[in-house]
Amino acid sequence: MNAPEAVDVWVVEDNRALRQTLAELIDAETDLRCSLAVPDCERFIDALEAGLTADVVLMDLGLPGLSGLEGIRRVHGMSPTSRVLVLTIHEDDERVFEAIRAGASGYLLKPLPLDQVLDAIRQVVAGAAPINPFIAQRLLSEFAHQVPARSAHDAVGLSSREREILQLLVDGLPLRGIGERLGLSYHTISNHLRNVYAKLHVRSRSAAVARALREGML
Repeated sequence: MNAPEAVDVWVVEDNRALRQTLAELIDAETDLRCSLAVPDCERFIDALEAGLTADVVLMDLGLPGLSGLEGIRRVHGMSPTSRVLVLTIHEDDERVFEAIRAGASGYLLKPLPLDQVLDAIRQVVAGAAPINPFIAQRLLSEFAHQVPARSAHDAVGLSSREREILQLLVDGLPLRGIGERLGLSYHTISNHLRNVYAKLHVRSRSAAVARALREGML
């Protein structure tokens, strides 16, 4: 039986020492590989335009030239199956919310133990949304103070099954866990989730969870 193909991770980080350390760390894992490590979004976008794709992009935000936020927007337009995991020093609310709205699948703060970076990459691949606990607490606090302006799930036309899946996303279950809970295949859950994303006008699990909490959909 053939071993599963390694998850391809790209690193976009302007700090040379950290970039090399992350690339070497990822390559040392049997289930992961790093095929691209670049210091800026321009070279990252060049790779996308050349037709290359990654399973996960580990993205800094404070980059020279184009910002990491723009990089997140570009990857979701050019390679929608790629997941972006932010690893940055920036913890201000505006940048956090903007990254999630742009489609980031997770948000981590530097410095972070390297083994936790690897764990977060695997969580993103499994369909989870790893977020620094400090950031997650602020997100939940922000959403808790916002009063829903309407019956959001009716407004966006979510079906009962889609609301059920969205609730399990909010509860933190990965996609395979949702499938096991509902007795549905991974493919079926993925199709429902694409419909949820389209109706909510979001691009990632974290953005869907954020909107559900913000607008009181569940």
